[in-house]
Amino acid sequence: MIFTTARLRALCPQPENDVLPRIATALEAECPKFGVDTLLRRAHFVAQIAHESGGLKRMTENLNYSAERIAEVWKSRPSIVSRCKELAHNPEKLGCAVYANRIGNGDEASGDGWRYRGRGLIQLTGRDNYRDAGVALGLEFVGDPGQAAQPEIAVRVALWFWRSRNCSESADLDDVEGVTRRINGGVNGLADRQRLTIAAKTIFLSQPSEGLIA
Repeated sequence: MIFTTARLRALCPQPENDVLPRIATALEAECPKFGVDTLLRRAHFVAQIAHESGGLKRMTENLNYSAERIAEVWKSRPSIVSRCKELAHNPEKLGCAVYANRIGNGDEASGDGWRYRGRGLIQLTGRDNYRDAGVALGLEFVGDPGQAAQPEIAVRVALWFWRSRNCSESADLDDVEGVTRRINGGVNGLADRQRLTIAAKTIFLSQPSEGLIA
Protein backbone atom coordinates (compact mmCIF):
# COMPACT_ATOMS: atom_id res chain seq x y z
CA MET A 1 0.00 0.00 0.00
CA ILE A 2 1.09 3.56 -0.73
CA PHE A 3 -1.58 5.47 1.19
CA THR A 4 -1.73 4.41 4.81
CA THR A 5 -3.09 6.11 7.89
CA ALA A 6 0.42 6.34 9.33
CA ARG A 7 1.80 8.04 6.22
CA LEU A 8 -1.04 10.55 6.10
CA ARG A 9 -0.55 11.33 9.77
CA ALA A 10 3.18 11.80 9.19
CA LEU A 11 2.30 14.46 6.59
CA CYS A 12 -0.59 15.97 8.55
CA PRO A 13 -0.16 15.35 12.29
CA GLN A 14 -3.45 15.15 14.11
CA PRO A 15 -5.15 13.22 16.91
CA GLU A 16 -6.50 9.73 16.35
CA ASN A 17 -9.86 9.85 14.55
CA ASP A 18 -11.81 7.88 11.98
CA VAL A 19 -11.23 10.35 9.14
CA LEU A 20 -7.64 9.56 8.12
CA PRO A 21 -8.26 5.81 7.73
CA ARG A 22 -11.25 6.59 5.50
CA ILE A 23 -9.22 9.03 3.41
CA ALA A 24 -6.32 6.57 3.14
CA THR A 25 -8.58 3.73 1.97
CA ALA A 26 -10.29 5.96 -0.59
CA LEU A 27 -6.99 7.31 -1.93
CA GLU A 28 -5.59 3.80 -2.37
CA ALA A 29 -8.69 2.68 -4.27
CA GLU A 30 -9.47 5.77 -6.31
CA CYS A 31 -6.15 7.35 -7.35
CA PRO A 32 -5.42 4.82 -10.14
CA LYS A 33 -8.89 5.39 -11.63
CA PHE A 34 -8.10 9.09 -12.16
CA GLY A 35 -4.58 8.70 -13.49
CA VAL A 36 -2.85 9.59 -10.22
CA ASP A 37 -0.87 6.44 -10.77
CA THR A 38 2.79 7.27 -10.25
CA LEU A 39 4.53 7.94 -6.99
CA LEU A 40 5.39 11.51 -8.06
CA ARG A 41 1.78 12.30 -9.01
CA ARG A 42 0.57 10.85 -5.74
CA ALA A 43 3.01 12.92 -3.72
CA HIS A 44 1.95 16.14 -5.47
CA PHE A 45 -1.73 15.29 -5.19
CA VAL A 46 -1.69 14.50 -1.49
CA ALA A 47 0.38 17.62 -0.77
CA GLN A 48 -2.15 19.81 -2.56
CA ILE A 49 -5.18 18.31 -0.83
CA ALA A 50 -3.37 18.62 2.51
CA HIS A 51 -2.94 22.34 1.92
CA GLU A 52 -6.46 22.88 0.58
CA SER A 53 -8.06 21.13 3.56
CA GLY A 54 -5.93 22.61 6.33
CA GLY A 55 -4.04 19.39 6.94
CA LEU A 56 -6.84 16.97 5.97
CA LYS A 57 -8.96 18.42 8.77
CA ARG A 58 -11.39 20.79 7.05
CA MET A 59 -13.89 19.57 4.49
CA THR A 60 -16.51 22.30 4.88
CA GLU A 61 -15.76 25.99 4.34
CA ASN A 62 -15.54 28.02 7.53
CA LEU A 63 -17.48 31.24 7.01
CA ASN A 64 -17.38 32.41 10.61
CA TYR A 65 -15.44 35.66 10.04
CA SER A 66 -14.94 38.76 12.12
CA ALA A 67 -15.88 42.12 10.62
CA GLU A 68 -12.20 42.94 10.20
CA ARG A 69 -11.49 39.69 8.38
CA ILE A 70 -14.49 40.16 6.08
CA ALA A 71 -13.21 43.61 5.14
CA GLU A 72 -9.78 42.13 4.39
CA VAL A 73 -10.88 39.07 2.40
CA TRP A 74 -13.52 40.84 0.32
CA LYS A 75 -11.82 44.24 0.08
CA SER A 76 -12.45 44.30 -3.69
CA ARG A 77 -16.22 44.07 -3.11
CA PRO A 78 -17.49 47.29 -1.52
CA SER A 79 -21.02 45.92 -1.23
CA ILE A 80 -19.73 43.22 1.14
CA VAL A 81 -17.32 45.46 3.05
CA SER A 82 -20.13 47.94 3.74
CA ARG A 83 -22.04 45.13 5.49
CA CYS A 84 -19.14 43.58 7.37
CA LYS A 85 -20.58 44.26 10.84
CA GLU A 86 -23.93 42.79 9.82
CA LEU A 87 -22.28 39.67 8.35
CA ALA A 88 -19.68 39.13 11.06
CA HIS A 89 -19.92 35.77 12.85
CA ASN A 90 -23.02 34.87 10.86
CA PRO A 91 -21.73 32.13 8.52
CA GLU A 92 -25.00 31.42 6.75
CA LYS A 93 -25.74 35.08 6.04
CA LEU A 94 -22.18 35.69 4.87
CA GLY A 95 -22.25 32.68 2.54
CA CYS A 96 -25.54 33.78 1.04
CA ALA A 97 -24.15 37.27 0.47
CA VAL A 98 -20.71 36.55 -0.95
CA TYR A 99 -21.77 33.74 -3.29
CA ALA A 100 -25.09 35.22 -4.49
CA ASN A 101 -25.56 35.40 -8.28
CA ARG A 102 -22.23 33.63 -8.89
CA ILE A 103 -21.18 30.21 -10.18
CA GLY A 104 -24.75 29.23 -10.89
CA ASN A 105 -26.20 30.38 -7.57
CA GLY A 106 -29.41 32.34 -7.23
CA ASP A 107 -29.76 35.63 -5.40
CA GLU A 108 -29.07 36.14 -1.72
CA ALA A 109 -32.60 35.25 -0.69
CA SER A 110 -32.36 31.86 -2.46
CA GLY A 111 -29.92 30.56 0.13
CA ASP A 112 -27.74 29.04 -2.60
CA GLY A 113 -24.59 30.75 -1.37
CA TRP A 114 -24.81 28.87 1.91
CA ARG A 115 -26.22 25.68 0.41
CA TYR A 116 -23.40 25.44 -2.13
CA ARG A 117 -20.56 26.75 0.03
CA GLY A 118 -17.16 25.09 -0.24
CA ARG A 119 -16.94 21.40 0.60
CA GLY A 120 -14.37 18.69 0.00
CA LEU A 121 -10.60 18.24 0.04
CA ILE A 122 -10.39 20.56 -2.96
CA GLN A 123 -13.54 22.48 -2.27
CA LEU A 124 -16.52 22.58 -4.58
CA THR A 125 -18.19 25.98 -4.46
CA GLY A 126 -21.35 27.09 -6.29
CA ARG A 127 -24.26 25.24 -7.84
CA ASP A 128 -22.58 24.94 -11.26
CA ASN A 129 -19.52 23.20 -9.84
CA TYR A 130 -21.61 20.86 -7.70
CA ARG A 131 -23.64 19.99 -10.79
CA ASP A 132 -20.59 19.38 -12.97
CA ALA A 133 -18.85 17.21 -10.39
CA GLY A 134 -22.04 15.26 -9.77
CA VAL A 135 -22.54 14.54 -13.45
CA ALA A 136 -18.93 13.40 -13.82
CA LEU A 137 -19.03 11.18 -10.75
CA GLY A 138 -22.58 9.89 -11.08
CA LEU A 139 -23.70 11.54 -7.83
CA GLU A 140 -26.58 13.86 -7.01
CA PHE A 141 -24.82 16.87 -5.54
CA VAL A 142 -27.32 19.59 -6.43
CA GLY A 143 -30.03 17.99 -4.32
CA ASP A 144 -27.64 16.76 -1.62
CA PRO A 145 -24.51 18.95 -1.57
CA GLY A 146 -23.54 17.92 1.96
CA GLN A 147 -22.28 14.54 0.79
CA ALA A 148 -19.28 16.24 -0.83
CA ALA A 149 -17.84 16.64 2.69
CA GLN A 150 -17.84 12.89 3.35
CA PRO A 151 -14.21 11.70 3.26
CA GLU A 152 -14.65 9.02 0.61
CA ILE A 153 -16.61 11.30 -1.70
CA ALA A 154 -14.30 14.25 -0.99
CA VAL A 155 -11.41 12.14 -2.30
CA ARG A 156 -13.29 11.41 -5.53
CA VAL A 157 -14.22 15.06 -5.97
CA ALA A 158 -10.60 16.14 -5.49
CA LEU A 159 -9.42 13.56 -8.02
CA TRP A 160 -12.06 14.68 -10.53
CA PHE A 161 -10.93 18.29 -10.08
CA TRP A 162 -7.27 17.27 -10.47
CA ARG A 163 -7.98 15.38 -13.70
CA SER A 164 -10.25 18.11 -15.09
CA ARG A 165 -7.38 20.64 -14.72
CA ASN A 166 -4.73 18.25 -16.12
CA CYS A 167 -2.71 18.67 -12.94
CA SER A 168 -0.71 15.51 -13.61
CA GLU A 169 1.10 17.29 -16.45
CA SER A 170 2.70 19.70 -13.97
CA ALA A 171 3.18 16.99 -11.35
CA ASP A 172 5.16 14.92 -13.86
CA LEU A 173 7.53 17.89 -14.19
CA ASP A 174 7.77 18.11 -10.38
CA ASP A 175 6.45 21.68 -10.77
CA VAL A 176 4.69 22.71 -7.57
CA GLU A 177 3.92 26.19 -8.86
CA GLY A 178 2.41 24.77 -12.04
CA VAL A 179 0.17 22.39 -10.10
CA THR A 180 -0.82 25.21 -7.77
CA ARG A 181 -1.81 27.50 -10.64
CA ARG A 182 -4.00 24.78 -12.13
CA ILE A 183 -5.75 24.26 -8.80
CA ASN A 184 -5.82 27.76 -7.37
CA GLY A 185 -5.71 29.96 -10.47
CA GLY A 186 -2.74 31.71 -8.88
CA VAL A 187 -0.06 30.99 -6.32
CA ASN A 188 -1.98 31.42 -3.08
CA GLY A 189 -0.27 29.47 -0.30
CA LEU A 190 2.62 28.45 -2.55
CA ALA A 191 5.20 28.28 0.24
CA ASP A 192 3.07 25.89 2.27
CA ARG A 193 2.31 23.79 -0.81
CA GLN A 194 6.03 23.56 -1.54
CA ARG A 195 6.76 22.53 2.04
CA LEU A 196 4.07 19.84 1.94
CA THR A 197 5.27 18.54 -1.43
CA ILE A 198 8.83 18.14 -0.17
CA ALA A 199 7.49 16.27 2.86
CA ALA A 200 5.12 14.15 0.75
CA LYS A 201 7.92 13.08 -1.58
CA THR A 202 9.97 11.96 1.40
CA ILE A 203 7.03 10.06 2.88
CA PHE A 204 5.41 8.63 -0.24
CA LEU A 205 8.22 8.15 -2.77
CA SER A 206 9.99 5.50 -0.73
CA GLN A 207 8.75 1.93 -0.83
CA PRO A 208 6.27 0.99 1.91
CA SER A 209 7.98 -0.21 5.04
CA GLU A 210 6.74 -2.38 7.83
CA GLY A 211 6.70 0.52 10.26
CA LEU A 212 4.50 2.69 8.05
CA ILE A 213 1.77 0.26 7.05
CA ALA A 214 -1.39 0.90 9.04
